Amino acid sequence: MKNIYNSPRFLRKLVILPSVFVAVLFMNSCSEDFLDQPAYNSLDTESVFNNIDTAEMYVLGCYRGVIPTEMYYQLGAGDTVIHSSEDGSTNNSKYNICNYQYDAYTPNTVTGIYSAMYAVIERTNIAVSGLSKMPESTKRNVLIAEAKAIRAFCYYNLIRVYGDVPSVFKPLDEMDPNDPSTLYPKRSSRDGIYDQIIGDLQEAVNIIPNFAQSGYATTERLTKQGVNALLARVALYAAGYSLRWDLNTGSGAMMSRRSDNTRVQQLYQIADNACATIINGGTNSLVQAQSGKSGFEALWYNFAQRKFSVTNTEVLWQIAEYGANTNSAFGVYANEGSRGGTYGSRKALQFVLPSYYLSFNQGDTRRDVSCTSYSVYFLNGGAASDTWVNAGTTFSCIMAGKFRMGWCVAPQAADARNLNIPVLRYADVLLMYAETQNYLNGGPTAAGNAALMQVRNRAGIGSASLPSGQQAYESAIVQERKWEFAGEFNLRTDLIRMNRLASEIEATKQAMKNLSNKAGAYANTPVYRLYRLEKNAQIYGDPYLALKYIDITNPTEIATITNVPTSSANYATYQTALRAIVTAHGQTTTTEEKWYPTNMFQAYTSTFNGNARKAAGFLAGFNQLQIGNIIYTKPTGSAENGGAYPNWIEGGGDGLFYGFVPNKTELLPFAAASAGHPLIDNPNLTQLPGY
Repeated sequence: MKNIYNSPRFLRKLVILPSVFVAVLFMNSCSEDFLDQPAYNSLDTESVFNNIDTAEMYVLGCYRGVIPTEMYYQLGAGDTVIHSSEDGSTNNSKYNICNYQYDAYTPNTVTGIYSAMYAVIERTNIAVSGLSKMPESTKRNVLIAEAKAIRAFCYYNLIRVYGDVPSVFKPLDEMDPNDPSTLYPKRSSRDGIYDQIIGDLQEAVNIIPNFAQSGYATTERLTKQGVNALLARVALYAAGYSLRWDLNTGSGAMMSRRSDNTRVQQLYQIADNACATIINGGTNSLVQAQSGKSGFEALWYNFAQRKFSVTNTEVLWQIAEYGANTNSAFGVYANEGSRGGTYGSRKALQFVLPSYYLSFNQGDTRRDVSCTSYSVYFLNGGAASDTWVNAGTTFSCIMAGKFRMGWCVAPQAADARNLNIPVLRYADVLLMYAETQNYLNGGPTAAGNAALMQVRNRAGIGSASLPSGQQAYESAIVQERKWEFAGEFNLRTDLIRMNRLASEIEATKQAMKNLSNKAGAYANTPVYRLYRLEKNAQIYGDPYLALKYIDITNPTEIATITNVPTSSANYATYQTALRAIVTAHGQTTTTEEKWYPTNMFQAYTSTFNGNARKAAGFLAGFNQLQIGNIIYTKPTGSAENGGAYPNWIEGGGDGLFYGFVPNKTELLPFAAASAGHPLIDNPNLTQLPGY
């Protein structure tokens, strides 16, 4: 077996290059022709590293695969913000992983991240080795630093998913084939891996050019600012909490920091310094309000439109996804859903917990960008000439909105999206800096507050008070990160490194019960909304943000809107009464406009909600949305569910986070069901305790 794995033929397969997708050295990243050119398919390392230009193409190929689909499709949920709406939980990896119900023997365990990360690590190891043998030059040194930074990102992903993992920093063909650990490496201490990749990143920031000097058109390739931001993030994870156990005995699993407190302090200082370097550099900033859009809306609309000249100051590193060879599934499921038409039939398999949707301060412009309370649907049954509308939804089917389909450029394939993957933003740098300042100084500082206030001011909530105590301030940062980074697939592990996952899960479960009961903070949450019937433009680049609605709380008005006619002969009179309510709320309307009430606590498909939509002109008032029916066909309210919590909130073997077990499920086990799974392929690996 070892001879097979160490044969030249096998090793050449390991270095097969994916299609080159970053064209920033040569032309604008939106150039389809360059991005679609064929890949190198079987070059051996000797020929690749005989020439600095082919060596560079090899390093660019290392970017491919650093964000596997599972990183956001499965681990991007379960963070008390984004949740899975898959159709049922039986053997459903997305729904179970979202709810921390997984084991090593069913298809519920993430396996693609492990293989994808080690594939990239092998490529970067080859790059570092091959480049190191080439004559020294500035370009060669930059490429080595770049490869090490990519490798660091891969190890960071592995550790935050699996904990201690094998440490491999040499190409396979340079390792001893007679050493059992070459092909079957054991878990290594995550602290040692963290320390090595942090050292690599500290070296890299002194070598890699900053964005202004790089000549790159976009931040699809790492620059000094991106590496500093990555250094800060990795250092915070290395200093933070994680599920640890004795590697020798496999016992004692519990959430804790590394035992060396001096090193913890050093790591916070490293993160602090890296953030300060970016902030004080003066070349990065948050995207601000423009063209009638708030700053947050302008950021994500222009990002989806690939107008990177607008977003480059804030998006410090993004993974390129454009062209037939580079499109990925990113964004297909993180959108407002679509039944057909221009956008095709796209099912939204993630939704936003209503407790999160209702958590925003009044005036926070991030809510309607991150959350959409509408779904794209046809008005008259789905004929080719049908009218498409933005159908107002209920609390149980609010969806993620940053990567909505209408904002994007047209895809090159029906099942793909020309949407880059954001990895590091300047807003993250500002919030990490506020966090490190708070930790290192035993409480918030003026500099940390100034950083946090940049984020809040852009969101429109600069008047919100800031706490003064260290713990209260950290809690404020946790919440701010939720408001700012919903749907960007980092919140789940952020909560773990801050040792907040268990408490945030419990708080969210209780909040959802309170909302279901209309109790506590939700005692006065409006039950009824009056939505305006609005067409969907059915064009890519549609700047549409949010469906207009009015909360109805007046008893007389509630009596009027709930008196929904079931005969079309009475629809006109009903619409006249609804428009009178709209006018009474100070909004203008016309006789052509139609409105429809929605009970936000009932299911989207409830009798009342379906009849109300029919009264506004929906041919199929009880239409099926392109959302997992485990959510949109269920109510949010307990009273609306016969006096019991809906199963998706709390059920027998189901309900929010039904599989979460503290000091166990903060990490995933290695899959062990069949060949191709880590624990089967490598007999020297040990399993996560408890599985």
